Amino acid sequence: MKQYTYTEKKDTRSGFGAGLSVLGKTNPNVVALCADLTGSLKMDAFAKDHPERFFQVGIAEANMIGMAAGMTIGGKIPFTGTFANFSTGRVYDQIRQSVAYSEKNVKICASHAGLTLGEDGATHQILEDIGLMKMLPNMTVINPCDYNQTKAATIAIAAHHGPVYLRFGRPTVPNFTPADQVFEIGKAVMLNEGKDVSIFATGHLVWKAIEAGQQLAEMGINAEIINIHTIKPLDAQAIIQSVKKTRCVVTAEEHQKNGGLGDSIAQLLATQFPAPIEMVAVNDTFGESGTPDQLMTKYGLDAINIVEAVQKVMARR
Repeated sequence: MKQYTYTEKKDTRSGFGAGLSVLGKTNPNVVALCADLTGSLKMDAFAKDHPERFFQVGIAEANMIGMAAGMTIGGKIPFTGTFANFSTGRVYDQIRQSVAYSEKNVKICASHAGLTLGEDGATHQILEDIGLMKMLPNMTVINPCDYNQTKAATIAIAAHHGPVYLRFGRPTVPNFTPADQVFEIGKAVMLNEGKDVSIFATGHLVWKAIEAGQQLAEMGINAEIINIHTIKPLDAQAIIQSVKKTRCVVTAEEHQKNGGLGDSIAQLLATQFPAPIEMVAVNDTFGESGTPDQLMTKYGLDAINIVEAVQKVMARR
């Protein structure tokens, strides 16, 4: 098992803020809109350095999406920012009608996704957003794993023409990917080559998958671990190539089983290369108030749950 280390933990939302700040200095067409959460989305630096390109719309998320769609007509590249719950569920009609349908070049940037929002509780811990967004035609869906990858993804999506949903989070997590990485939309990242099982993880669960891989190695199981940072378009070639070798799959994500990464991979396998699959995800329930660590443990999103899923799926192979 390849060894991964980190020197610090950083929140992925700060990676977004850092990437947006770079874009402010390098791309004059980038504009930013925020729904009264500038500090929480780490958009402060952009707002300070480029006040003429920053629009504080207040608690009016539907209006924000409409404004962003309109700005694209004049050649601007709008980045909208608010919590994931408000970025998707609250404004789904506006996203579908004004952005996805006409393929407007809007970047929907969503923080505080998943259970790791923590104490704010179930009303804010959206676990359905990936499903909502990946079902929309023309929409690209990206869920990076750490600060460095989120920064790189933020910069990369400005050069991609079309609607993008960029999902990131609140807590500090290990920052282990290269600071100088080039982010390729739709291109999975191989973290550890293995032969016994394919583990496909996304977002905060990527580091959990690495921890699980280390535990599995001690048990004599050689896991192939792949970071699926882009859920749509899915890197079908990388997935099928891995599964043809291992012939069994575990997916790991901070999202509902229904509609998430596991669903996408299961659909791909069902049509191209059937193989047993186990999904580490939230099982058809809402979250609750608690610390991120408490919630990840309670809802089965830990390294030990990935290990158990591997044991189960290998027995089915």
